[in-house]
Amino acid sequence: MSADRAPRRRTRRRLALLAAAAAAASLTLSACGDGVSGGSAQTRFVPGKNGVDTVKQGDRQPAPDLSGETTTGKQLDVADYKGKVVILNVWGSWCGPCIAEAPNFVKVAKETSGKGVQFVGINTRDSEKSQATSFEEEHKVPYPSLFDPTGRLMLRFPKGSLNPQSIPSTIAIDRHGKIAARSIGPLTEDDLRSMVNKLIAEK
Repeated sequence: MSADRAPRRRTRRRLALLAAAAAAASLTLSACGDGVSGGSAQTRFVPGKNGVDTVKQGDRQPAPDLSGETTTGKQLDVADYKGKVVILNVWGSWCGPCIAEAPNFVKVAKETSGKGVQFVGINTRDSEKSQATSFEEEHKVPYPSLFDPTGRLMLRFPKGSLNPQSIPSTIAIDRHGKIAARSIGPLTEDDLRSMVNKLIAEK
């Protein structure tokens, strides 16, 4: 390698790292906030009155690769649940709205577990798995959560899709592995149940 190429490569690596850090920081700034949502010709999603944005079946984008280690140290790949409705909940043990909505998720997850629905959490901004597992034990969470302390999984959602923009966020994936709905901020039990039931009813 020539002497002048090495500094250029180091510069490119630094710029890539800075870009990733900036994207992660944007999620941190919106943590436990209500983010901004809306519809457009490009995104093709419709903002709901109850805070749940939806996409017509023909306009949905595939969910990204969401795989890794869970809070309990097991391997999990959301793609393995294709054929089921998947409800992704982005949460942190330190987040007040996440604590408030936890009982709603526990209840609806139990109600729908026999109806082809799989809940999966994405735990973020907790530096230690023990923080997440303590939360799960306290609230008796019956489903697994991917451990994502740096928010890297949230950055994988395609541009223009219904992506998580705050903590908490909830993403609904249809039986074909496509992003169907999103809520930014905490969900009530009724709104969560409505989100799930609409996808259960799809043919």
